[in-house]
Amino acid sequence: MTNNKKYYPWIVVALLWGVALLNYMDRQMLSTMKSAMMIDITELESATNFGRLMAVFLWIYGLMSPVAGMIADRINRKWLIVGSLFVWSFVTLMMGYSTDFNQIYILRAIMGVSEALYIPAGLSLITDYHQEKTRSLAVGIHMTGLYTGQALGGFGATIAGAYSWETTFHWFGIIGIAYSLILILFLKEKKDHTVAKLDSEPGPKENPVKAAIKGMGMLFVNISFWIILLYFATSSLPGWATKNWLPTLFSENLSTFTIAISSFIGVIAGGILSDKWIQRNVRGRIYTGSIGLALTIPALLLLGFGDSFAMIVGGGLCFGIGFGIFDANNMPILCQFVSPRYRATAYGIMNMTGVFAGAIITKLLGESTDAGNLGQDFAMMAGLVFVALMVEVIFLRPKTVNMTDK
Repeated sequence: MTNNKKYYPWIVVALLWGVALLNYMDRQMLSTMKSAMMIDITELESATNFGRLMAVFLWIYGLMSPVAGMIADRINRKWLIVGSLFVWSFVTLMMGYSTDFNQIYILRAIMGVSEALYIPAGLSLITDYHQEKTRSLAVGIHMTGLYTGQALGGFGATIAGAYSWETTFHWFGIIGIAYSLILILFLKEKKDHTVAKLDSEPGPKENPVKAAIKGMGMLFVNISFWIILLYFATSSLPGWATKNWLPTLFSENLSTFTIAISSFIGVIAGGILSDKWIQRNVRGRIYTGSIGLALTIPALLLLGFGDSFAMIVGGGLCFGIGFGIFDANNMPILCQFVSPRYRATAYGIMNMTGVFAGAIITKLLGESTDAGNLGQDFAMMAGLVFVALMVEVIFLRPKTVNMTDK
């Protein structure tokens, strides 16, 4: 029994790693199977229509993220995660039965809602199970599930070529639905989850809407949260830029492979370093995240001005390692300033800010590409990252390794 309690926090990470993989894989499959789908759904031949499909997901995903966080802070996260996975997997299954653009558009919008419900709940559950000694590593391992899902999403085109795009959607949807049943059996909510404690207290229960508004108010008067929000949003600019526009600058396979491999290294290394450092210095996670963000600055300069194989690969490696280190420490840093009662809400707001920052930079770099200035503007983002880095290092000063409700 003791051993089960000792290892169960890592079982939670393993279970949610699979959810993270499916989360990114299912959303990526549409873009990779566009060519196969155009044969049957001719509206997808229009770049404008395809852009609408991508945009409706991002806008709904972004707007839903804070709502998803508020919900996760108020209900049993196990059932929220199970329900979220089941719905987006069912949507994936139904995509295989789509016969026109409007059906795909509606399903893509529903996927935006259901997928947004997962990340705040999943990360807050992991950080409840893992304290200062393992928190960053646990989050980092979970993040590799997202990276893996993004990479595997590219195989959708290969499977569609061997069978059909309809069959591909069907099988990935069925896999997700089956995995939701596994979560029902093995995933458990943390017994001392804040909501459970509040609901067990005597007296009148707090109105959920008022509680959510109160939570938002608590966050927005917290100066440290604003600093974290700035830091997260600014770093999202190069994150989305490399995802959407780096293949335009260089060979798609070269850039994608280099950053993917180095991100795996960075997220694990960043998790281990942060968990060691926090035990010696309360700002250990801040310093570790700063190292990661700092590495993206020379990377952006190399990628923006690079004109040789060595510069491109060096920039890709540097960016991937740096962004991985940064990724492993966002939620753990947030835990030093926000109590468990509001963490999912806080991360939901951060997620929304990051997605909208990505939408803005993607549009701006599209205009930059048309003007022939993509490389230059890519490098200019290094200046914005430097400013955010300085603000974080100077002003973000935690007083504890783990904020509590007490």
